[in-house]
Amino acid sequence: MQEDFLHYIWRFKKFDFGSAKTVSNLPVTIISTGTPNLNSGPDFFNAKMDIGGQLWAGNVEIHLKSSDWYVHNHETDPNYDNVILHVVWKDDVEIFRKDNSPIPTLELQDLIPENTLQNYRKLLIAPNDKWINCERDFHKFDGFEMNNWLERMYFERLQDKSEIILELLRNSGNNWEEVLFKLLARNFGLNVNGGAFLNMAQSIDFKIIQKNQNSQLALEALFLGQSGLLEERIEDIQYRKFKKEYEFLKHKYSLENEYVERVKFFRLRPDNFPNIRLSQLAGLYHKVPHLFSKIISAKDKYQLYEIFEIETSDYWKTHYSFDKPHPSKRKFLTKFFRDLLIINTLIPLKFCYSKKTGAGASEDVLELMEEIISEKNGITAKFNKLRENTSINALQSQALLHLKSQYCDKNLCLDCNLGIKLIQGFR
Repeated sequence: MQEDFLHYIWRFKKFDFGSAKTVSNLPVTIISTGTPNLNSGPDFFNAKMDIGGQLWAGNVEIHLKSSDWYVHNHETDPNYDNVILHVVWKDDVEIFRKDNSPIPTLELQDLIPENTLQNYRKLLIAPNDKWINCERDFHKFDGFEMNNWLERMYFERLQDKSEIILELLRNSGNNWEEVLFKLLARNFGLNVNGGAFLNMAQSIDFKIIQKNQNSQLALEALFLGQSGLLEERIEDIQYRKFKKEYEFLKHKYSLENEYVERVKFFRLRPDNFPNIRLSQLAGLYHKVPHLFSKIISAKDKYQLYEIFEIETSDYWKTHYSFDKPHPSKRKFLTKFFRDLLIINTLIPLKFCYSKKTGAGASEDVLELMEEIISEKNGITAKFNKLRENTSINALQSQALLHLKSQYCDKNLCLDCNLGIKLIQGFR
């Protein structure tokens, strides 16, 4: 038995409250179970109930055993002075207020329906060798309730990403263009170099980027140099051009890169090498001035695709690394990579900007995400195996990633609409 189960039982009255009596045999009529408290203090605030013919208003505390009141030292904490009912699974000791009057106690173990207990034990108490607790029943959820819950999961994920964006916005003095640059840099680096690329972006005042947008050579030299990719002695004409340009810009703008995280090449496909991605990022800012406003005004994925139709500078068409040429090959942003940028950068940014400016964007966000094909990874593949076509579009894949990491992995089935459905039993 877990305390969060008792929270669920109390909050949603999933017990025989018509027969509720305190352990001293006083009838309890619940008017309001109260408001859940997510911080320290009693578990529910502002509950209302009739206990033995007397109307009470105050707080409710929930424990597995009555003696937990003393284990948690509530008798010395003034935050618990206004508790009007102690709700427990098992009553094993009487508890008292500071004035020595007993606090009414409601014992739940004989009031919860047996099928509810069995469903709870099956979901959360049974030996847990499952990928997710509900995997044996995941295919039973109907499309309507699944889609509703995944939509909520997606907006929770967007909200989490908004917190990161808003922090960057505060640190930039409300410069949305600068925030976009940092977000793009991080996502151009993907998982391996995302942190290093963001670190590089943070090491350059965005005004320097804007002042040098008319020269791809300057931008590329800036990004390569600040990332530590121009520190060797290489006898390559283009390398020397980059290095000369970077040394000039470094002196001109008093740049430092000593503490910038160094990029990695290990286990990367050549098209994802950091020098290739940095060249593409430089090409984007050279090609598209006022990038933020163009992204905000884009109405569909095709307009966003067009903005990001970019490739490396000419040198990298014949090189993956300095002084090692290969037959000419254009290295542009693939549709797959552009989809990742839309999912992880552009839509969260548009959503956050709309919220910040008071413009509604929820429907536009949903439509755009539903236009993009689902991400393919181990998590979406597993969900699709448990329930066919669970992840078809990007909204669903992002929602499932959030569901897995923030609910399933943390055993928060009682905070999940799908888990609650299982405990209640399919009808």
